Amino acid sequence: MTRPQEGYTRVESPSEIESLLEALSEPGGASLQLESPDGKPLPVLVAEQQPGGHLLLDISAIREVAGELGRGAAFRLLGQARGKMLRTPPLAMSECHEAGGRMLCTSPYPLALEVLQRRESFRAKLRLGMEVGAIVRGDEKEASVQGDLKDLSLEGCQLELPLGAASRLASPLPLEIELCFPNGSRLAIRASPRHHVVDTERQAVRAGFQFVAPNGEQERQLWFFVREIEREAARQSNEADVSLLPSLLFQTEPAGSPPVGRRNVQAYATPMARRLARVAGYLDAQLLELQQERSLDAVQLSRHADRLLALHEEDREGVLFATRCMRREPALVRHGLAVAVHLLDLAAVGGMPRDVCKALVACAMVHDLGKALLSKRLLEATRLDADQRAALHVHVALLRPRLEQCHWLAKGVVEAVVERINERLDGSGYPHGLAGERLHELTRLAMVVDAVEAMRRDRPDRPAWRVADVYRHLLSHPGQFDQRWVKRYIQHFGLLPIGSLVRFEGGELGWVQGLDERGRPARVQLTGEAVPPGESLGAVLSGDRLAALGPPVAEVPVST
Repeated sequence: MTRPQEGYTRVESPSEIESLLEALSEPGGASLQLESPDGKPLPVLVAEQQPGGHLLLDISAIREVAGELGRGAAFRLLGQARGKMLRTPPLAMSECHEAGGRMLCTSPYPLALEVLQRRESFRAKLRLGMEVGAIVRGDEKEASVQGDLKDLSLEGCQLELPLGAASRLASPLPLEIELCFPNGSRLAIRASPRHHVVDTERQAVRAGFQFVAPNGEQERQLWFFVREIEREAARQSNEADVSLLPSLLFQTEPAGSPPVGRRNVQAYATPMARRLARVAGYLDAQLLELQQERSLDAVQLSRHADRLLALHEEDREGVLFATRCMRREPALVRHGLAVAVHLLDLAAVGGMPRDVCKALVACAMVHDLGKALLSKRLLEATRLDADQRAALHVHVALLRPRLEQCHWLAKGVVEAVVERINERLDGSGYPHGLAGERLHELTRLAMVVDAVEAMRRDRPDRPAWRVADVYRHLLSHPGQFDQRWVKRYIQHFGLLPIGSLVRFEGGELGWVQGLDERGRPARVQLTGEAVPPGESLGAVLSGDRLAALGPPVAEVPVST
């Protein structure tokens, strides 16, 4: 063997060459790559080898290159053997002919092989500046997520994804990963998540994936991509070989081609919504932590509760509206955030101490996350029988032990919000069927906020309700909901709360972003469609410009 070159070792022993080439003789064992700038691995069969003489190659599957090979174009054979990657030096065909419907070519027998002395699990790591996008797709109901490829092997890869995608990594089914290189080359392959590391400060999660049963063509592409990533990384290293040409994989795609995003930052309707999304990303990551049988991180929960308090102190109307702008986050996250913000807004008016408000916010954010430990079929059921309903109620008991490390949380607040938010005054709630005086004042407040937010959002068995219908329901069930808190809620948030989509007399649609002292819309942002607010909203109107629209005539419920 001679010294390594580009990470390869040159093998010159005839017996070892013969042994390694034998592995390429199996179907799917070899690929042919032309020595041209755009050369890619193509399927080829090593039909026969005569040590010291020639190789007989069957190129029936790639007849389109026969002419080029017949004119003497240089090529290499690539493959794997005994956990190593190997390639021949540049070769050239000496003859090509048809025989029995097959296209056969003869080339000189290689006097040496270049072997990459690494196992299949070797991961080619991308250096700074080597940007490869990755698109992760789950089932049809979930939007795709974009991220960055960090390393690649023949067996799997590591991606950096936005924190908001963390909960999808608990999927029991393989996901589809599409790797998107700068020059337009792509590979779609099924993979299962194997491990992850959450970074809440960077709003990212590093996830390792294992490929699921790649076919022969996918293996050829992976081999090529791993080799090119390693070559480009070597070229960019401090000890780079200046003779190495840049890999075409990392050359910019031609102008006019749609760009592939890296770790995608979702578009949000307002700057405050973008900031609230950081808290949503944290909660999304907690779904994954819970599904991995871990407890909630006490420090991170405290930190994000403080963050939510700070956002509310800075701009209460802005953060109230932002709870309606969370579009792609999991339903459990959207609901928990909305309950936390509205509970805080109502509690703050009553002058509750800051430490109690913080505990309320923390408990409200996570109160429903135990549902992530239930089956997806149960959560998506449109009708529940008695046994299924009992199974759904278990989410409270499943979450409670995961909060044991959060010693800073007052036990009374945990009990009032996490354990009893689903109870009802008449004892018809769950999990314990408590009633009347056994329900604390905080529970009575929290159950009203929770019910309003739940009814204003889609559920598997029904679409979102108009806020007027929600209020009517709460007022008509005095046996279940404390009417003092129902009336305080209505008085505080108004008949058209911030975050309502309303239709005005002239037909215009607008999102309520601020109220006057009488609880009437004072600031509205126009929109052209009844969908959750995104980046394409129209002008913000107030004063005379808003009055010109005429009075609001109806609230338009929006599926969220």
